Amino acid sequence: MTSSGTNPDRRPTRAADGGGGAGGGHAGSLSPAWELLLPAAVAPARGRGLALRSALREAVRSGRLAAGTRLPSSRELAADLGVSRGLVTEAYEQLTAESYLRSGRGAGTWVSEGVRAAVRPARDRAPRAPGARVDFRPGTPDLSLFPRGAWSAAQRTVFGRLPHGALGYPDPRGLPELREALAGLLARRRGVVADPERLVVCSGVAQATTLLGFVLRDEGVASVGVEDPGSPEHTSLFAATGLGTVPLPLDDDGLALAPLKRSGVRAVVTTPAHQFPTGIGYSARRRGELLGWARDTDAVIMEDDYDGDFRYDRAPVGALQGLDPERVVYTGSVSKSLAPGLRLGWLIAPASHTERIVARKRTMDLGNPVIDQAVLADFIVRGGYDRQLRRCQRAYRERRDAMVAALDEHFPGTAVSGIAAGLHIIARLPARYGPEDVLLERAAGAGIALRPLRDCGAAGSEDGTVPLVLGYAHLTPGDIARGVAALAEAWRSGGASPG
Repeated sequence: MTSSGTNPDRRPTRAADGGGGAGGGHAGSLSPAWELLLPAAVAPARGRGLALRSALREAVRSGRLAAGTRLPSSRELAADLGVSRGLVTEAYEQLTAESYLRSGRGAGTWVSEGVRAAVRPARDRAPRAPGARVDFRPGTPDLSLFPRGAWSAAQRTVFGRLPHGALGYPDPRGLPELREALAGLLARRRGVVADPERLVVCSGVAQATTLLGFVLRDEGVASVGVEDPGSPEHTSLFAATGLGTVPLPLDDDGLALAPLKRSGVRAVVTTPAHQFPTGIGYSARRRGELLGWARDTDAVIMEDDYDGDFRYDRAPVGALQGLDPERVVYTGSVSKSLAPGLRLGWLIAPASHTERIVARKRTMDLGNPVIDQAVLADFIVRGGYDRQLRRCQRAYRERRDAMVAALDEHFPGTAVSGIAAGLHIIARLPARYGPEDVLLERAAGAGIALRPLRDCGAAGSEDGTVPLVLGYAHLTPGDIARGVAALAEAWRSGGASPG
């Protein structure tokens, strides 16, 4: 009998057919089914048993060892691999306990019929437009602007000073240093009343929305008002918490008050700094009326401040929450300023809702990753976040100007609505570029991804114009100019991709 200390250079010298199944072969060689175990046989002695078990397990999962295959006896396989019989016996016993193998007294060892072949490789289903030459859909910042150097420096600083105890389960509200840093930042930049004890760090506005939805449902709320047109994500997120949504129309000042009052809802979602998608900013009068409605009806307003830092013609208007922090749940994230993949955002709740939101956050995920929170806190405190906002603001202002100029050149007569802010515009192409479906079809044929305003719940255009929600932040000025030119060529050529 060989031992686990067998010379790793030894090679099998006889067949390992074990009486059938995947065995077979001829003297002096192993069947291909068993050759996959050879790397385990030459593994370091201390890890050889683990390697053998892993190799057998993977062979069964992948289908190399099919269900019903009879394995060689432990003595035969040990001799062929040049390892101890005990090593093979232990592997067989372990995989039998895990149901990969089955055995019976005097009946040998077989691959279990209950094992399925390995799962397919993971696919990337991130929301992208596959094969698009130009993607004008809104919502994505320029990810090349992510401050890799400054972020890496903040990571090194954090790793050097973070105590071991900080790596345990965090306060579900978030790390105290991040909540304090965010409170100072939001008070200074957005005029928010930011008590760190009422600030909850969460995985973006999406999680903030669901946290609020669960708490509202527990309070007996059945439905939430949403802007119409508005972000389709709000409806789907509230639906996941068991709440319905009531579409509420807009006028030139913001959310229309009369339909809101008639709706009977006790909660509403708004984007007052830069309404998505129309691009309007709520007027001062409408902001006051909306808060009056909330006080009179004991209602809650969720403020989605998704791009409030990006105003290009003047200083940004302060957040609605600053006027009445007991009626407004304020939400935001770094998705537009840094990167959506960080999954870092915040929620500032009224005192009456804070503890229930924190309790729900605790049961949802036990808190956000500690290291990411600590890095963001350091990045804010050292001024990196302010520098990043200034950098993005310069770039996005230039790109908005490039988009407007390109539309003027290639689609003369296009009306651009909304304030000069954010990462998208509403462009209403003249009726001669319609019908809308024809333009969209020709654009798709040319590899140009567009988002019509109707996708956000807007009614069809009565005057025949073609309203589009065009994102520009993720494209360079040159890309924007070429993309709009390609869209014009696609329209003229009936969809044939320009050479």
